[in-house]
Amino acid sequence: MMDRGASGREIVLQAGDYEARIVTVGAGLASLRYRGHELVVPHAVNECPPGYLGKVLMPWPNRVAGGSYSWEGTSYDLPVDEPTFGTSLHGFVAFQEWEIAEAETSSVLLCTLIAARYSYPWTLAVSARYSLDADTGLTVELSATNIGEGTAPYGVGFHPYLAVDGVPADELELENPASIIYEADASMIPVAAHDVASFGLDFRSPAIIGTSRLDNAFAGLPEGTWAVTLRDPASGVGVSLSSDARWLQVYSADYINRVGVAVEPMSCPPNAFNSGTDVVALGAGETHTLSARIAGFES
Repeated sequence: MMDRGASGREIVLQAGDYEARIVTVGAGLASLRYRGHELVVPHAVNECPPGYLGKVLMPWPNRVAGGSYSWEGTSYDLPVDEPTFGTSLHGFVAFQEWEIAEAETSSVLLCTLIAARYSYPWTLAVSARYSLDADTGLTVELSATNIGEGTAPYGVGFHPYLAVDGVPADELELENPASIIYEADASMIPVAAHDVASFGLDFRSPAIIGTSRLDNAFAGLPEGTWAVTLRDPASGVGVSLSSDARWLQVYSADYINRVGVAVEPMSCPPNAFNSGTDVVALGAGETHTLSARIAGFES
């Protein structure tokens, strides 16, 4: 652990051939290495990372169109923090300081509070547990408990950028088992579902990303646990992210020069607070958890 930087404090986890760095601002994953190979786009603790690198997204992932939504007959207005698109992006906790509740050699538990406010009048106790295992890699468990009154609308996502030693995304091989892709409008809000093959972004069999541009929500994922993999064909080094989340966002990181691929497991799609699709109705005293795992491999 070290003195505080722009991304808070840093916790280093180690297990076997793995090393992870976690930061307290946004409960973020700042780096993950396997046998010396970088598996995510890294950032330093003394910088505010671009593109939500490694951030936890609560109480909604992705965008809320127009920064407004209705819940149980009442309308709410959120801060519009993405003025280009006129949307509210990625919830409240990505740039919030989280407390270190537990810290061991291979695991850390970070906690914070989503306090009730005019735009979201519910109180949630939230946590992020990172656990590093020599055989299975890094597991993250993101939980929220409604500790207030009433039923809260809720969603969660995780925003790591998978990478292989800084190799450009254009040269990497992607495998994504999702069968449905969502076309987005000019504000990046999903408007239509398509079969991935007809949309020209079918990665159900491994394929080089090349010049493909992705910033889309995906569904039609296999039942149970699924995995997205990114592999460098030149070296045989790769990384996988597995989860049982119902939704997935994949972004080819054009904003940060395509140095990785954001693979974001989500409990609900973009704009779920307006569409109602898979929004969790989190009752008083109830807890919701989303889990994901990132592992390296050599082939």
